[in-house]
Amino acid sequence: MRILEGENVCKYFGGLKAVSGVDFHVDHGEILGLIGPNGAGKTTLFNIISASLANETGNIHFDGKKITGKKAHHICRSGIARTFQAVKIFGAMTALENVQVALLFGCGTKISKKQASEQAMEWLEFVGLLKDSSTLAKDLTIANQKRLEVARALATNPKILMLDEVIAGLNATETTELMALVRKIRDKGITIIMIEHVMKAIMSICDRIIVLHHGEKIAEGTPEAIASNPTVIEIYLGK
Repeated sequence: MRILEGENVCKYFGGLKAVSGVDFHVDHGEILGLIGPNGAGKTTLFNIISASLANETGNIHFDGKKITGKKAHHICRSGIARTFQAVKIFGAMTALENVQVALLFGCGTKISKKQASEQAMEWLEFVGLLKDSSTLAKDLTIANQKRLEVARALATNPKILMLDEVIAGLNATETTELMALVRKIRDKGITIIMIEHVMKAIMSICDRIIVLHHGEKIAEGTPEAIASNPTVIEIYLGK
């Protein structure tokens, strides 16, 4: 069953077509990969879905309801959360406080500060940061800053989690651990869309992949189909 669907989504920056006539859908419970060269329009599409940017044409439906034109905080509270290519944590706040913010302001329901603290600790434990709860976010390693951003997004109780290069820049061990975390998130019933350049990760973890190039969708299919697609190999993967 489709949980998210976009039709003819376009975004222009001056004369540049950042996203051009893209149709896409995401099925409930799947891990969808979004790949393509730098500048292909991947993060722009994320920004449109999360309402950080407004699209020129096309419509997006989430859970059967049109969300085109809604504000970013409405999108978040309706059940779509995201991380960012360059982590956007609150560096001067502790890991615990970062997640508390999401619980107090990113959800559609009101909770007390005590409940926010308790639930924040649960999410930190879930992503493996319980021992770092009192550490300032800016003092965490890059890998743990990414985990913290994931915890903060999860704290908004999303149905869909969008991960923008959460594995980029990590070593082999950290990559394996983050991939395990992504699977654990999906096991909780959360649908995942992930942008990633680490092909080992994207090919092994995704159920389906969409490939963008110059803002257009050039391929879509299983990891096996994408890996053997001549156009994708020529433009992105290489021989």
